[in-house]
Amino acid sequence: MSELKILISDGLEQKGLSILRAAAQVDEMPDISASQLLDVIAAYDALIVRSRTKVTPAVLAAASRLRVVGRAGVGVDNIDLQAAQECGVVVVNAPTATTISVAEQTLGLMLALARRIPWADAAVKRGDWPKKELMGVELNGKTLGVIGFGNIGKAVTQRARCMGMRVLVNSLQVTPEQVRQHGAELVDLFDLFDQADFITLHVPLDATTRNLIDAAALARMKPGVRLICTARGGVVDENALLQALNSGQVAGAALDVFAQEPTGASSLVTHPNVIATPHVSGQTIDAQERVAEDIAVEVLRALCGEPLRWRVA
Repeated sequence: MSELKILISDGLEQKGLSILRAAAQVDEMPDISASQLLDVIAAYDALIVRSRTKVTPAVLAAASRLRVVGRAGVGVDNIDLQAAQECGVVVVNAPTATTISVAEQTLGLMLALARRIPWADAAVKRGDWPKKELMGVELNGKTLGVIGFGNIGKAVTQRARCMGMRVLVNSLQVTPEQVRQHGAELVDLFDLFDQADFITLHVPLDATTRNLIDAAALARMKPGVRLICTARGGVVDENALLQALNSGQVAGAALDVFAQEPTGASSLVTHPNVIATPHVSGQTIDAQERVAEDIAVEVLRALCGEPLRWRVA
């Protein structure tokens, strides 16, 4: 095991580093560029990334020793899974570690939209006191549409139900009975659009979900809907969302993810009815410690040929 070499390209919490260093040589290169990665990857048995590093076919082709790529988090859209399979490289992730943090961020953004908290904060800090202009709405009694019912979708549903919300779920991966067990109702996408006061997205980014929320979907939604996305940039057609915000069809949006990150001061980000955060839903001390431990253990299992909990490819 001492001859194994592991490259960490986007940083990892100390708990995970300690686990890895007890079994292998570990090199941290948190600012490595795409071209630098191509130059050095041939020396490593394992690569651990977050969302910044792109594991492309070119990277995998250059990685003559590489046996496993570990994604410290959930989404693997930055890893070419087909190329990994063709190169015989195992891909693992840590799909449960950030569940609570993302669910809590989702509810936080929903409350911030409903009660206009960022606008109230900014106004008071400017020296204003626009109490009458900052009328909000309650979550209690409202209908929440949850698109995607994996770990995070379930956790959001549980918390929303505790706040008195009716929850509608759209997912192809579960049965009506499984959804009912969480106090929610499984519906088709059009029914969800017709009824939901708030809609939250919890799906991966792939060919079937890219621009899932497009102009047609937004037009079908209940007028005045509020949209929350802590999933992946690219699931929402940002140009279509901007038009729907401008028309008032969408009353507000809270976005933690974007098609292009960092975003810059785009028209969507600076829109007066948008809350924008910099992809921080999983960024809690608690979640990152779990991520680091989970991915470190899983990568070492892959290197040792042991059974895997979270193999993606």
